[in-house]
Amino acid sequence: MPRLLLSFALILAGLGFASAQMAPLPQPAPGQAVAIFAGGCFWCTESDFDHVPGVILTTSGYTGGHVANPSYEQVSGGDTGHAESVQVIYDPSKVSYQQLLTHYWHSVDPTVKDRQFCDGGNQYRTAIFVGNDEERKLAEASKKEVEAELKQPIYTQIVAAGPFYAAEDYHQDFYLKNPTKYKFYRWNCGRDQRLEQLWGKPKGNS
Repeated sequence: MPRLLLSFALILAGLGFASAQMAPLPQPAPGQAVAIFAGGCFWCTESDFDHVPGVILTTSGYTGGHVANPSYEQVSGGDTGHAESVQVIYDPSKVSYQQLLTHYWHSVDPTVKDRQFCDGGNQYRTAIFVGNDEERKLAEASKKEVEAELKQPIYTQIVAAGPFYAAEDYHQDFYLKNPTKYKFYRWNCGRDQRLEQLWGKPKGNS
């Protein structure tokens, strides 16, 4: 069952998204680059990356599966193979891919398989979707470092990036559009509490 908290279902029901429109997928401008990460709830992943200096734009969406143009309902059902993910457009002159990887690891719990915090299922797995050989090399090296640091198996996938589908409009910038509901969900999901256990107190805001 996606979103183990009943409160989450009430959040979506209360927002009344019966016929949601899919958001357009932004493209990077010249000199900008793209990275794609899955870290459980994409509301939270999007919020976390938006606080990284050098990140220009984040888009919540779906990738890693076999269904074209999936809806939230399809993905949350767990049968599409897609993970809730975030496309990050960034300025490489201000933040490197390596720095994004470091930030990513400290925003997820990579020691669990097919879940993040209160959300269970393959659609909430952690994954790094690499766009080229250099990204793969950096991602695999960083994964080894994390495994050595945490001294636990790391279940985060490192896979080639495929088609990325932007999620519905109501999911984009959810933490800004619905801050009270977002904070209620994030706190009750135990995300920050678990991250502090793994990585220590955060240096920035979530």
